[in-house]
Order: sequence, then C-alpha cells, then structure tokens
Amino acid sequence: MPAKNSPQDTDVESWLQQHSSPKGQSGLRAANERRILALIRQHHHLPKSIIAKETGLSAQAATVIINKLEQEGLVLRGAPQKGKRGQPSIPFSLNAQGAFGLGIRIGRRSIQLTLIDFCGKVQASLREQWQYPTVDAMNRFVQKAIPAVTAPLTAEQKQKLCGVGVAMPFEIWRWSEQAGAPEAVLEQWRQLAIVPALQQMISLPVFMCNDHTAACAAELWYGKHKQLNDYLYCFIGTFVGGGLVINRQLHVGRNGNAGALGSLPFNQGGTQTQLINQSSLYLLERMLNEHQIDSTFLHSNTAPWPHDLPGLDGWINDVASGLAHAALNAHGILDLDAVVIEGALPRGVLAKVVASCKQKLADADKRGLTPVTLLEGSVGADAQSLGSAHLPLLMLYSN
Repeated sequence: MPAKNSPQDTDVESWLQQHSSPKGQSGLRAANERRILALIRQHHHLPKSIIAKETGLSAQAATVIINKLEQEGLVLRGAPQKGKRGQPSIPFSLNAQGAFGLGIRIGRRSIQLTLIDFCGKVQASLREQWQYPTVDAMNRFVQKAIPAVTAPLTAEQKQKLCGVGVAMPFEIWRWSEQAGAPEAVLEQWRQLAIVPALQQMISLPVFMCNDHTAACAAELWYGKHKQLNDYLYCFIGTFVGGGLVINRQLHVGRNGNAGALGSLPFNQGGTQTQLINQSSLYLLERMLNEHQIDSTFLHSNTAPWPHDLPGLDGWINDVASGLAHAALNAHGILDLDAVVIEGALPRGVLAKVVASCKQKLADADKRGLTPVTLLEGSVGADAQSLGSAHLPLLMLYSN
C-alpha cells in the first residue's frame, strides 16, 4: 500500500524502491547493464554493434558489459550470422535460466503464486480460491505454496531466485459490501505492513504494486501491442481497474495508483456512483447468486463459462457502457494511441465486451476528438500474476 506523504515519483522503479524490503534494494545492477538487458528483452536477440549504437556506448564498453553478462549467465551467445560483407555478427539473447521471479497475486476471490524464468515464461503456478481475502489465509497459502512451486528447481536455480513480487488491490479493505466480506475482517489488511510481514516468511527481496498496475505491466513487457506508445489499460476483474502507459513507460503516479478506473465517477441511471459498480465481475457474480446459480467458475481462470448464461448479455452491455465512458474521457485528456481492454474472462466474452464498447463509442458524441482505438489485451486472464512475478526481474535487471 502507498505510504502516506509519498514523494512525487511516477517511475515504476522509484515506486518499487520505496515499497520493497530493504534487502530488495541491494544488488541493483549498473545502469548500462540494465539498459542492455532491457534492449535485448525488447528485441529478443541483438549483436554487439546494434547494442552499442542503441545505447550510445562505445564498441569496447558494450563488449565489456556483454562479456560480463555472459559470464554471469544472464545472456547467451548465438550462432554467428553472415552478412553481405565484413565479419559475421553474433546475436545475444537473454538466458531463460539466468534468473527467476516469484509473484504473489492477492485478489478479492483468489490468491495465486507464479514462478517465471528470465524470459517471462511461466514455470509453475498454484492458485487457491477464497470467498474473500483474509490475512490468515494469505499467510497459510504463502507458507505452503512457495516450497511447492519452487520444488522442481535445482539447487543452482534456487540460487537465481531474485525476489517476490506482490500484486494486490489498492486499499483492499474498502468496498466490503461489494466484496461480500465482513468489514472487520478486511480491516486487518489496513493494519498489516505486508512487505515486512512477507519478508519474515520469505528469505528473498519483496516488491509490491497495485494488482491492475501489475496486469498493465505484463501487457507492456510481454504483450503483442509493441506499436503503442501511450495507452490506457482496462482490466475487468472482480473489481474493474486499470493502468496507464506513457511513452512506453508504465506510469504509476505519485501514490502508485495511476489508472484507478474503478474509482472514476459514473452516472448510473441518474445516480452518481463509481465505475466499480458498473463494469465489474462481482456484479455478474451477484446476479447469478440471486438466481441460485453456482458462480465459482467466474474466478477459476480455467473453467469454461456455461452457454446461455442468464444475464450475461445485459452485464456485457453494462460493462461496455462504463468502459466506453472511461475510454472517451481518458482519450480526451491524454490523446492516446489506444485503449486496451483485458479481463479475467473467456476470450469469447472479452471479444463481445470490446465489440459492444466499440459500438457505444461509435454512437457517442466525439466532436473535437480523434477516433478512439480499442484493442483486446494480448496477455490474458493471468496478466496480474505474470506482472507480479516480473516485479523482481524489473527491479533488478530492467532499465
């Protein structure tokens, strides 16, 4: 959770430095090493000459750094590639086994632990559903899940675990009525200093950010929309939320909560409310429960949704109305390249939400605005978990 009187940092690394365990701020790599690793991650494989050109380093300086990264097992040397003239170039890529990251996603209906390699590929994951989040349940899950998820790693690979990222809702103790949770139980989260608490259980650095920010980060780092520089990211979860990317950088804001779509004002049938009460998954869950239909499949991320689900079309229409409102307002302020919509939904349902949102934008009064581009997210329902596991890799190895 953001500390009171947080300094006005909008860079995600600065935010993570302030909201991580002290141990997590040691071992930060030199700036040029991080720049080179980030560049290779972006392009998958690059020769030294291109790396030197893109970073502004001399050929000798780039060679020294790349050799060091190769010796440390963070990059791999590829086969020489012959060009039209001159010496063959040797591409370098990230070594997937060079480092590993763990991520804990604490959600309102489930908790998940994910292990990824240096290239962002999920190696193992463990998930547990709950009716609502409690501190005791979180502690029990973490204590059993970390040994289980890391068991397949060799002793050498375990030495390359560089930290644990934590992604959870901002002010998780609020909106108890919508969450269907006792207010007193959720209040325990307000009293918990979660980074130090987890540090006592885990002998690794701990980093933390908002859950929807983590999902946005996963789209930025691992998604397919590389052509976008500026976009609003919307994630339809138990509670709707989002993130913001400016100039291909994750913009977290002074309190780490930029893109907090759920709290946006929204006029619902003449009543002023928040977007959380218009475009969230808990509304469909509540509707199904009122019809005595088991709704646990909504939060499994793997179970298919039944065909002809009662109320689904109406819910999709409501969600799209809220997201169209948010998209139009954000575009009017920021002149975005696009609005990316993702969610903990089957891809077919997500496609219907995006199509409905596009229709509402087509019918909206857009005088004075350029057209709003809507795109489906490309990472999927587990974007929050992937983003949380990438936090330590971002902090220690990315630019």
